[in-house]
This record gives sequence, structure tokens and C-alpha cells, in this order.
Amino acid sequence: MPYLNVTEVESAVTSLAAVYPAAELTELPEPSVEGRTAHALRIGTGDRDVNDAVVLIGGVHAREWGSCEILVDLAADLLEAHRDGTGLTYGGTAFTPAQVRNILEGLDVVVFPLVNPDGRHYSQTVDPMWRKNRNPALSGGDPAGVGVDINRNYDFLFDFGTAFHPAAPVRVSTDPADPQQVYQGPSPFSEPESRNVRWLLDRFPRTRWFVDLHSYSEDMLFVWGDDDNQSLDPSRNFQNPDFDHKRGLADDLLYGEFVPKADADDSVVLAEQFSRGAKGVRGKDYTPMPGFDLYPTCGTSDDYAYARHLMESDKGKVLAFTVEWGKSFHPPWPEMEQIILDVDAGLLQFCLTAVT
Repeated sequence: MPYLNVTEVESAVTSLAAVYPAAELTELPEPSVEGRTAHALRIGTGDRDVNDAVVLIGGVHAREWGSCEILVDLAADLLEAHRDGTGLTYGGTAFTPAQVRNILEGLDVVVFPLVNPDGRHYSQTVDPMWRKNRNPALSGGDPAGVGVDINRNYDFLFDFGTAFHPAAPVRVSTDPADPQQVYQGPSPFSEPESRNVRWLLDRFPRTRWFVDLHSYSEDMLFVWGDDDNQSLDPSRNFQNPDFDHKRGLADDLLYGEFVPKADADDSVVLAEQFSRGAKGVRGKDYTPMPGFDLYPTCGTSDDYAYARHLMESDKGKVLAFTVEWGKSFHPPWPEMEQIILDVDAGLLQFCLTAVT
């Protein structure tokens, strides 16, 4: 099949919920600027909130078309295999019927394939390289100024001018027409798309793992994205203003973002297991590494998802990751079909590791 359009993604999600008893449809509360309503699936055999949850999202950046297909196929494969009592095989990576059953009986797998439907529609019909959503509010009539980068709109070091060292190459902008399309928006959660992701995390309070699918670079990233990780000095953390204007420089002594060693170790194990599952399909090497090793960022979904329990004591801890699949935004469909197998095998290995 070719890449799915917006209507086809939504149809696939709603059809899976209608066909399989182990799938529950969840409507996200906020329509997009252009009036589109999005849906997610909870996949699991238990009642909601009985099991811990893993939340998987995609379609955040409009031009990264294949993320939606990866998640739709993952949901369909899991549901069909569980219904039929079969295993799943992706090239050289295989999962037994018992392993499939363990995932669905031991986890809630929450799949949100298309966070940014307006942007995807525009990318597929007008400008293939469009990245942002389609909010025109701050464009000033400039077509390039339409939209916000959803993955810079979360509440994590949003005031990057204060948080980061002046020389830090943090990839974000306050300019709606920034040519890299990394405009963060006027405030955290100014956009319905990022608010929907926040709502989904609140809707499933037992979420313990979060994965955001992007392209491209064949990496499996874990927090943090603002600076090098360190587990020795808890005072060096994103909430401490003493370290403002010091973040974002690699291999320096000014700053390193604190993460408890147990969380760091668990994140590495899960990232390595994802990479092992993906490599088994056809030998592709996905590199597990902190997000900062790719480039410094702020306002991203993964850092926000993990930071929630540090900013709000009533939130549970969520180990958070970003997959950067493939080597281009729009691979030829035969190659995208193989990428789907790679990443789905990696995600299933991730889920199996999480549940055991």
C-alpha cells in the first residue's frame, strides 16, 4: 500500500477498534485548528488502569509520513496475533504466541498514530517538506509563518533564551517563519496537538513508558535532550535557576542534566532492547543514545514526559524515548515497508522488556 492519507489513518484506527475486542477507541478532546478530530487506541485485555501503560505516538512532524504507518501496522499485528493465538515474525526477529499474550495481558499499549493531522494533510497535498502544524494565528500573513513545531511546544525549558548558554546550538526558534520550521509557539501547550498528548498522559495515569516516533537518523534516543546526562549532582537540574545560561554545551564542566542512575540504566536497557529487536529484522543498526547527542533541544515530548513527575508530585514517573527511523522523510514505499518491520520489531521487543 502507499502512504496513508489523514482520512485513511483515522479509518484504520476506528476500524481496528470496531473489529477487535482487545482494542478500545479513545477520542482526543481537542480538534485541530482545521477542525480534525484524532483518535488513539488502548490495546490490552485488562480493564483500563489495571496494568501499567506504554504510550506510543507518531505523526507529530508533518513530513515524517511513515510514523503513522508504523503504529497502525503495529496495532493491527498485535491485535490479529492475539486474536488468532499466533506469534509474530519480522524478518529475523520473532515473537512467540506467549510473548504476544504477555504484552496484551500485562500492559496497556496506547497507540496514537497521528498527532498532527492538519500538517500531514498539507505535507501530502501541498508542501512535502512541511514540518509544523497549520495554526495561522501568528503568521502575520506570511505563508512561511503559519504553524508551530509541536515538538518544541511542550513545557520543558521553554524559555530557552534563559535556560541555555548563549553559544548552545539549541534547535528552536521564536520566529514563526524560521526556515528550519522549529518555531516553538507563543507559550507551552499553546497548540491543541501538544495539549492532546498531555491529556493522553493524564488519561492513562499508569503510563510508565513513552515513545515518540520521528525520522530520520536510525537512532533510539532517551532523555535528556538539553545537556549531557549525569547522575552525580542532583542540584544540576532543569528546575534550578542557578544554572541558567549554562545548559546546552557538550563535554563542558558548566552543566550536566541530572538523572538518577537507576533511571539512566533502565533507559539504556530499554533503548538497547529496541535496537536489538530492530537489528534482528535485516541487520539495521539503531544507535541507542541520549537525545542531546543528536543535538540540544527543549520543549520536546520525551523530556516533558519524563520531567512531569519532577515538576508535579502527583504524576507518575515515565521513562521516555524518541525513535528516529530511516534515512529520509519519504522513503520509497518498498523501503518504508521494511522500515515498518524494523521499528515494529523494535517496539515489540521494547514492550516485552517493559512488561517482564
